[in-house]
Amino acid sequence: MEFCLILFLFVASIPATLAEDISHGTIVVDGTTVVAQTDDNFICATIDWWPHDKCDYKQCPWHYTSVINLDLSHTFLAKAVQAFNRLRIRVGGSLQDQVLYNVGNLKSPCHPFTKMKGGLFGFSKGCLHMERWDDLNHFFKSTGVMLTFGLNALHGRYKVKRSLWGGDWDSSNAEDFMKYTISKGYQIDSWEFGNELSGNGVGAHVLADQYGKDLIHLKKILNELYKGSQFKPSLVAPGGFFDQQWFAKLLQISGSSILNAMSHHIYNLGAGVDPKLVSRILDPTHLSKAAYTFSNLTQVIQRYGPWASAWVGESGGAYNSGGFNVSDTFVNSFWYLDQLGMASKYHTKVYCRQTLIGGNYGLLNATTYVPNPDYYSALLWHRLMGKVVLAVDSDASPFLRSYAHCSKGRAGVTLLVINLSNQTNFIMNVQNSINLKLAVEEQYISSDSFSHSLKKTFSWVGVKASDEPLFREEYHLTPKDGYLQSRTMVLNGIPLELTGAGNIPRLDPVHVNVKSPISISPLSIAFIVFPNFEAKACG
Repeated sequence: MEFCLILFLFVASIPATLAEDISHGTIVVDGTTVVAQTDDNFICATIDWWPHDKCDYKQCPWHYTSVINLDLSHTFLAKAVQAFNRLRIRVGGSLQDQVLYNVGNLKSPCHPFTKMKGGLFGFSKGCLHMERWDDLNHFFKSTGVMLTFGLNALHGRYKVKRSLWGGDWDSSNAEDFMKYTISKGYQIDSWEFGNELSGNGVGAHVLADQYGKDLIHLKKILNELYKGSQFKPSLVAPGGFFDQQWFAKLLQISGSSILNAMSHHIYNLGAGVDPKLVSRILDPTHLSKAAYTFSNLTQVIQRYGPWASAWVGESGGAYNSGGFNVSDTFVNSFWYLDQLGMASKYHTKVYCRQTLIGGNYGLLNATTYVPNPDYYSALLWHRLMGKVVLAVDSDASPFLRSYAHCSKGRAGVTLLVINLSNQTNFIMNVQNSINLKLAVEEQYISSDSFSHSLKKTFSWVGVKASDEPLFREEYHLTPKDGYLQSRTMVLNGIPLELTGAGNIPRLDPVHVNVKSPISISPLSIAFIVFPNFEAKACG
């Protein structure tokens, strides 16, 4: 009775005018081969340095969400982070290469960021006081955060011409800061060096030869500071936009055992003010273009630095603080989840969303701290999608995107399907490639065995016979009232809203007989968990 009610509410929430066409097809999941693997903590979110008076397009959407002034005592913030039970957070952003750490033998004055004509990104240098660093680490520890911290990579350098900066990196302030961090027992999972200084940079850039030498120097400092420690943080760089020649040279100059992860930034939707944002998000051809970046980076790492893994250190879809009434609404999850799936296929270990809070692209609203729709997309991925990526194929149109992973923390497989079409309802059968192979092999033995193999093909969960009814778990995501730019996401017909106590709501699936086809409504997203899927690659 409860299931029927939930299913009725879910169906009723979908406008009848959308379901104009029905398309039948098949999705085949290959559970025999590992395509790629992500990190256990693949989902990551950033906390940026931008002050409240950072503005774009006559909007100032950052409010008080900076590393410096974010309200760490806000109960919504703590509960949102704790719901992940180990969220990776990257502290970094455009202003990180102007941050001074108020510790040790700092010879420069340590003042707050202020608007300054001629300053990098229009701001002066800023200051991180150790009292604030203490508060941040208390928050990180209490909420179970796995921390990546972006270091200032311009300290001590000088402007050569235009955006090019030269000279050796002055490591003294960063070294004092790391010594303080270690003395306090603060756990840093990884230190990242610099922000968007690769290639031609954004505002500033450093040549790959110099950057590589500085990485070698930083690695020596880390090895010395963490000598004898049970845990040594990883070294991540360059945290910039992919430039094939520059990235390749960085790996060649720095050499093996220096860089643990090569991080890049990607904003493939255009400027936040662009009126075409929604159409780009729903265009499968445009979404697929990002695969070139992921593929080329994979090739560069395999050829020049196979010891390093690939990270997306920052991605917000639309740049310049994201798109108002787009990046903070349901429609953005089509881009976000699709890119998580695509990045995973290309050996990306970590994917950091810009931002946890701040700008228009925050997972949390910048003033109320209430989750935006993408927060729930990230949380469902984190809870359901394991680190092993599987091959998946479909005979559906390009508007139906599909990704498959081994399920997280349990047996079976989880399928993510994204319907970008505004009029097609896809009715899909899901099959296990193991059964399809058996059907082909057994048809040459006898007609009886062939008939038996066909039966197993449609009982797709594996080759083990079972007369008991088997069920899958479905999480269907739609916008409230069918409005794509709604700030409320609906799960199986139930709006996702904080409880009266400010807790994250339950994310419950509906249970469906595994032999029935999957229905993916127009402009909707679904996670489908198959607990009984037989997949050798999942162990």
